[in-house]
Amino acid sequence: MQRQVALIKQSLFDQGYLDEQFIELEELQDDANPNFVEEVATLYFKDSARLISNIEQALERGSFDFNRLDNYMHQFKGSSTSIGASKVKTECTMFREYCRVGNAEGCLRTFKQLKKEHATLRKKLEQYFQASK
Repeated sequence: MQRQVALIKQSLFDQGYLDEQFIELEELQDDANPNFVEEVATLYFKDSARLISNIEQALERGSFDFNRLDNYMHQFKGSSTSIGASKVKTECTMFREYCRVGNAEGCLRTFKQLKKEHATLRKKLEQYFQASK
């Protein structure tokens, strides 16, 4: 079972879904907080779902408030960085660049990819945490 958990974790790194920040989070986990990383990930996904909803609502208005979108994405990028969500963080960076140059099409395209990467990471981390129990 431990080998399966190690393989799942390694695949998350090999595929670029996670970076070294995730390892740093795991190092904070101990016997007093045996589910620390899972709890942090759960909070991340709860918060990021709220941010995704806010961004979707802002995009649906049709008139793009690039400053507001950039502020939402700044928050999203920060929380993604804190758990080591590498692919999501990359998409956040691209989205923010499109905001800076006022490229609505780029924002829409990148946001679609960000949601895909976010959903994939969530599924993969759920599998990882389930295997870890």
